[in-house]
Amino acid sequence: MLPSLAQWLQTLSPELGFFRVFQYLTFRAVMAAMTALLIGVAAGPFVIRKLRELKIGQPIRGYGVEAHLAKNGTPTMGGVLILLCIGISTLLWFDLANRFVWIVMLVTFGFGAIGWVDDWRKVVKKDPEGMRSREKYLWQSLIGIVAALYLVFSISENSNQRVFELFVSWVQSGFDLDLPPKAGLQVPFFKEVSYPLGVLGFVILSYLVIVGSSNAVNLTDGLDGLAIMPVILVGSALGVFAYVTGNTVFARYLLLPNIAGAGELLIFCAAMAGAGLAFLWFNAHPAQVFMGDVGALALGGALGTIAVIVRQEIVLAMMGGIFVVEALSVIVQVSWFKYTRKKYGVGRRILKMAPLHHHFEKSGWKETQVVVRFWIVTMLLCLIGLSTLKLR
Repeated sequence: MLPSLAQWLQTLSPELGFFRVFQYLTFRAVMAAMTALLIGVAAGPFVIRKLRELKIGQPIRGYGVEAHLAKNGTPTMGGVLILLCIGISTLLWFDLANRFVWIVMLVTFGFGAIGWVDDWRKVVKKDPEGMRSREKYLWQSLIGIVAALYLVFSISENSNQRVFELFVSWVQSGFDLDLPPKAGLQVPFFKEVSYPLGVLGFVILSYLVIVGSSNAVNLTDGLDGLAIMPVILVGSALGVFAYVTGNTVFARYLLLPNIAGAGELLIFCAAMAGAGLAFLWFNAHPAQVFMGDVGALALGGALGTIAVIVRQEIVLAMMGGIFVVEALSVIVQVSWFKYTRKKYGVGRRILKMAPLHHHFEKSGWKETQVVVRFWIVTMLLCLIGLSTLKLR
């Protein structure tokens, strides 16, 4: 919005040439981060107070970690604050004509709406199950598939008109269409290695990345500040990939696919980082507010969608290794419990408790130790992910 306004003001008078700074992507990214951060810090106390007045408190499971019982009643659904900051800041600073930012916003707020309904049913309606798993995955799948179908053609073409024409060609060809190499699966650390996926393969992979990332972040959100800092770190690193991928010169030099318009995603990533830091101000131990599903599902979906656009699905799995391990810990724990219960009549556990962060708590680690150590691991993984820009 502000870049368009600045451009219009420049046309009114040559003396307003200093507004050209609004056209620089890096300047707008910094301003987006600052805007989201300031809005979050300013609005945080008001949002927390309203959540308390509405009695939207987090219920703590009695069979969980005993030290968490003191957190019972802490306001949840604080992800509303994150989404508010991201939405306002992004709309102010990005190019409104950019189609990639709009699709990321659609996925983010779509998943946020799913999380909001789930939290509302759990906390306000006192339904311990919230949104049923099948219902939740149905809506997540719907949004994920729609986004994947749009992205498979928008990444291949540079305009919405050409996207529509490519879609029509795909239908007319009997759903058999060759895509350009940049729409293939990019393998890090190798020069120009891209495995062709085809339209169907691209859609399936994108769906798994978007929905899987959303649920992985949601499973990680179990301790004060545990999920939000990795989201900030991974999102910021993806912002670097977006900037490079959207720049013809940098993309050619670093042997990355050049995707016109992807650079504008840096604005969204910066806004997400600023909003995340503002939320961490109130979510740091002892937390004044939890993000809830409304924040975790939305942020995970955003990371997955951005990774798909910049063609770094594998790198996302590397940098978001904490999210991957947390999700796998739940899958393995549940699968093993069901298998042993069926075979031996009594369910057995591999971990003391899942997700993994609770296992470490049960093993004697303090909550702050788990959180900070997970942060350190994520920082290291993000550095490794960023190294793939040059190490090929």
